[in-house]
Amino acid sequence: MTADSTADHTAQAAAADDAPGELTDGYHLVVDALKQNDVDTIYGVVGIPITDLARLAQAEGIRYIGFRHESNAGHAAAIAGYLTKKPGIALTVSAPGFLNGLVALANATTNCFPMVQISGSSERHLVDLKQGDYEEMDQLAAAQPFVKAAYRVSRVEDIGRGIARALRTAISGRPGGVYLDIPAAVLGSVMDKAAGAKTLSRLVDPAPRQLPAPEAVDRAIDLLANAERPLIVLGKGAAYAQADDKIRTFVESTGIPYVPMSMAKGLLRDDHPQSAATARSLALKKADVVMLVGARLNWLLNHGERGWNPDATFVQVDIEAREMDSNQPIAAPLVGDIESVLDQLAERTKPGQITAPAAWRDELAARSEQNVAKMAKRLEADPHPMQFMGALKAVRDVVHQHPETYIVNEGANTLDIARNVIDMHHPRRRLDSGTWGVMGIGMGYAIAAAVESGGAPVVAIEGDSAFGFSGMELETICRYQLPVITVIMNNGGVYRGDEVIGEGPAPTTLMSAARHDRMIESFGGKGYRATTPAEVTAALTEAIAAGGPALIDCVIDPSAGTESGHIAHLNPKGITSGNIAAKK
Repeated sequence: MTADSTADHTAQAAAADDAPGELTDGYHLVVDALKQNDVDTIYGVVGIPITDLARLAQAEGIRYIGFRHESNAGHAAAIAGYLTKKPGIALTVSAPGFLNGLVALANATTNCFPMVQISGSSERHLVDLKQGDYEEMDQLAAAQPFVKAAYRVSRVEDIGRGIARALRTAISGRPGGVYLDIPAAVLGSVMDKAAGAKTLSRLVDPAPRQLPAPEAVDRAIDLLANAERPLIVLGKGAAYAQADDKIRTFVESTGIPYVPMSMAKGLLRDDHPQSAATARSLALKKADVVMLVGARLNWLLNHGERGWNPDATFVQVDIEAREMDSNQPIAAPLVGDIESVLDQLAERTKPGQITAPAAWRDELAARSEQNVAKMAKRLEADPHPMQFMGALKAVRDVVHQHPETYIVNEGANTLDIARNVIDMHHPRRRLDSGTWGVMGIGMGYAIAAAVESGGAPVVAIEGDSAFGFSGMELETICRYQLPVITVIMNNGGVYRGDEVIGEGPAPTTLMSAARHDRMIESFGGKGYRATTPAEVTAALTEAIAAGGPALIDCVIDPSAGTESGHIAHLNPKGITSGNIAAKK
């Protein structure tokens, strides 16, 4: 080899060392970080600056479900988190899209659902100097009051850390909503691929078990063992825990009557002999020791005041210590995850130590029998025009033949009556408006239930007003050919559709002649119009068998229902209350 050739070889090697390696960018790092942490589905609405992020996620094998409105995508992500015990992911554009998603993110936090909203945002130097960038907004500051935590990624090399931090925060301790802000410049930033890979990490034990103190467990056992009228209240936190067998074992081994909150229905069958759901008022009024399992003494339980035994003593199982004493003194706080608490109770309770006196169980059973008989008479009536009861009984009877069905439910009277009429036999099959009582969750929850369940039938029972908040997602259901059947209780009103004030429709009046069935037909789904319970039965039976998108418009009496349903007492009373003239 000559000196010249040796020099050429050395120069070529040096040039190769200096040549840039394979590159990556922020888009790829976000997708890689999500995949590394087992995220397999994203719910969202695309636009600047996150359209290519959604495209890339789908190309890389992450299922992307595109919605028509960010709130609905967010609600889908939230309930996906509840159903899977993994953070649901919502993807939105900046500013207005971010704000639309924030409604669902705040609702997820209130309901303790693990969810992460990832939003693109404007450039920081323009936002901070308020220079009027496209969709300019300090989204991090806007989100912080409404979420469990909010983070911003300002450098491309921090994307992996930001996503890991957001996922862990959403699922650990008491779950909730987390906001992750990623500016457009970060998504478009380029770095060495090998170096970028080193910035990613897989979470280790993101939701570790939290065991209660032994003395706390013994204190609770002593209270329950000495109770004359013990009662267990199961909340949706108990359903989220997925400790179904252990909950059932504890309830049945102690014999304590239980009352399930709405989304806890099905943890034990609603027709279980220990269920006091149909004697709830008597149970709350007379129980002397109450054990709350994943339930909070908030407005849904009248803060432990109205309708409760004023001398009741409370045992509370909750992973969040700050929840204790929020409304009533908690005599035996059990701070820990539900499964660990139940394990400790089983380990430290002596055989036969906790029992429910037969007289107490018999008293509740007798009241339940009376109330069930009264309800049966109401359900057997078949007035014309059709009422809520008749339509919902028809839905109940068909769903009983398909126990794998998910029920999504919202709307004032629609929610209240369906909760009483449709009994559940399996856990996490009833999804409703939850702690905030927010309307608009319907289509988002229904879509996520169909997606996350792998294709189980979903029946979304909607008040006509509630449906209006998310009705355009019928197109989403049809686009993805999801087995979602929307059943609308159409009484032409927010509460009732037969009122007129002055010369115009009352504020609670909608269009009574609305044809919701034709909406879904315009997107290729199957529409039905039902005016009798028999027609509801036939339509729902056919729709479930078909396994595709469908909508049943149940035409019910416009005068059916009451304002605000079962929570009319929350309406403030003033000198105008009840004195505004209305025509029918």
